[in-house]
Amino acid sequence: MSAQDLKTKNADTEKITINLGPIDLGQIDLLVQEGFYSNRTDLIRTAIRNQIVAHADVIRQTVTRKQLVLGLQHFSRADLETVRQAGQVLQIQVLGLGSIDADVSPELALATIESITVLGVLHASPAVKAALAGRIR
Repeated sequence: MSAQDLKTKNADTEKITINLGPIDLGQIDLLVQEGFYSNRTDLIRTAIRNQIVAHADVIRQTVTRKQLVLGLQHFSRADLETVRQAGQVLQIQVLGLGSIDADVSPELALATIESITVLGVLHASPAVKAALAGRIR
């Protein structure tokens, strides 16, 4: 795997930290040692995916009810300029990745984004995140 492939793969994931008791951790290590999983992360990802599948109907119903965009929603400076020129404001609701280009100014973000809810990851400049802090739910 090339360095570029690793950068792309890492950009698609977020690191989380969990605390486990020694017995749970030992059982995970046993399953890895016995070849059921390639490593601890593989087991944890599989367990999380299984839970998401088990609750798929609830997730689907909630996405519909809350009118969330599922996946990726990206806003460029041009997108937000168009919104401003139309005299509109956005109520952004995303389940996945919400992204605002780095060249979007805090002033433009404030003028065009009324509220933003991201269940997952929000990528935006620190300045835009700070400006929108009171509007991020």
